[in-house]
Amino acid sequence: MNILITNDDGINSAGLITLAQEISKIADVTVVAPDRERSATANAITMHKPLRVEKVDIPGCEALGYMVNGTPSDCVKLALEALLDCTPDLVLSGINRGSNLGTDVIYSGTVSAAIEAALSDISAIALSVASYENVEFNYAANFAKNLCQQISNKVFPKDTLLNVNIPYTQPEKIAGIAVTHLGTVRYKNSFERRTDPRGRAYYWLAGEVIQDTNDKGSDVWAIKNNFISITPILLDLTKYDIIETIKEWNLQA
Repeated sequence: MNILITNDDGINSAGLITLAQEISKIADVTVVAPDRERSATANAITMHKPLRVEKVDIPGCEALGYMVNGTPSDCVKLALEALLDCTPDLVLSGINRGSNLGTDVIYSGTVSAAIEAALSDISAIALSVASYENVEFNYAANFAKNLCQQISNKVFPKDTLLNVNIPYTQPEKIAGIAVTHLGTVRYKNSFERRTDPRGRAYYWLAGEVIQDTNDKGSDVWAIKNNFISITPILLDLTKYDIIETIKEWNLQA
């Protein structure tokens, strides 16, 4: 099995390195990842400057590594179209430090890298651990390895990826796996106004997360209840059930 690994936390992140080490036990691994953190870049691609690639060693395994001065989507596109000798069987994005739940997947570089693979009809999984502080990735990487083995003979639905979020708790406290839908993650007081030393105002994106944990069956609910959340995400954003309603508006050019 040939597996491509990328992320949005940068090629030197502990989550990516731990994942590459574990997945190398079951597959031939190539890592193509950003040279630095590229969180919240969504599906951004680089168009107005060159992409530069440097070969790097991935500590603790024999994975082939490439460092790219671009976004997660750049990394996947470049890997598939220029760097790899063959099409990978699977693309893994992560392991991200911090969850990617609900509506936050719209902004996530981790999820967007997996989307880029799915756009090329390659099975893809985005992986995140739901914690930012003192994160240890061994359990999540081992789960990812087991998941890859379990789905190796499965057929992914077209234009679909799996978004996996893993609670950060002791393994014995994991309640199981929940196949979920996207929940809702909202923020209040999103921008903090500050003043620089010259008296000019600037704004810092911050704010408090408001999570609707009563939506049973959602990814947000699953993480709050110590389930590993697996959410199938469809790339087609069309709201089919209101197409006929819009037609009835009789809009004129």
